[in-house]
Amino acid sequence: MVDKLVPNDPRVKHHTTTLPSGHTYHYLEALPSSGTPAATVVLIHGFPDLSFGWRHQIPFLTSLSLRVIVPDMLGYGLSSAPSPIPPYSYKSLSTDLASLIQLVSPSQPIILGGHDWGGAIVWRLALRHPALILGVFSICTPYNAPNSQGYIPKKVLIDQFLPNFAYQLQFEDPTLENKIQAAGRDGIRKFLNILYGSKDSKTGKGHFVANVGIDLSLFDEGVKVEKSELLSEEELEFYVDQYERNGVHAPMNYYRTWDVNYEEEKADLVKEGKSKVEVPGMILTATRDTALPPKMADNMEQFFPRGLIKREVEANHWATWENPEEVNKAIGEFVGELLKGRAKGFKASI
Repeated sequence: MVDKLVPNDPRVKHHTTTLPSGHTYHYLEALPSSGTPAATVVLIHGFPDLSFGWRHQIPFLTSLSLRVIVPDMLGYGLSSAPSPIPPYSYKSLSTDLASLIQLVSPSQPIILGGHDWGGAIVWRLALRHPALILGVFSICTPYNAPNSQGYIPKKVLIDQFLPNFAYQLQFEDPTLENKIQAAGRDGIRKFLNILYGSKDSKTGKGHFVANVGIDLSLFDEGVKVEKSELLSEEELEFYVDQYERNGVHAPMNYYRTWDVNYEEEKADLVKEGKSKVEVPGMILTATRDTALPPKMADNMEQFFPRGLIKREVEANHWATWENPEEVNKAIGEFVGELLKGRAKGFKASI
């Protein structure tokens, strides 16, 4: 049984800081029970999640004598939730996170990890700010290099190459967002359960289908959506409380950044020929992830001159919750390799 945080767990401290961008970030800090931390790990969550999404990993990492920092990403939880789209671009978020890293670990590079959108963001952060990072890992989300081939509309890419991304067209459209908001707290609860793997009690099939999206009729009054088996009632209500604060508009903005990401990266990364991640990396894919199937990580090695470890766990997209033992083992081994011969006090036993 993996030790995990509970809502408002006393083992973590809560901090809030306003960065040079003007955005305020809330973040968790967890420290080893004794001694000086061997290194700092920064974990970045995805959609629709919170810093609390790393609840199974934080106690494990502190048990290895590591300090752990986990922000609520922009648009989530207790962090700022601006309405415009540009603040959610890879470049903007990388700038924010680089500022946060320099605040929490001004003299030492950190170990960086992400899941889902957090995985996409940590690759870009490592690409743009390698000096701040000792090593980087992503759970489920593969690395894709900046687009140097010219603009491709998202729908064209989906129709021709990535049908598993069709749900993103629904997520960026305001119709789903409006449907959720109109249903109030119950709508938020339904949405979270659906994305966290809720299944139809009659068919046993999940309500979320990557190449389609979500049946909007599920948000109609009187329609029941079963609770996901991946989190407790207390955990679910904690999530609902957090999402009720600002709604889902800001989190949905991550799916609306296709054009701004292309334009920003065309102007600097592509122009400068930057496509390789100059720090050691690890990609941990999940066998039953329908949105980000493992095959998407094929051929990543060419972009990691300092090495890329590829691992796979038996799990769905929420691998950090469904199979935390194997996820933690992979993270622990990757961290151990990074710190070998560098850090005093790191506990290599897993």
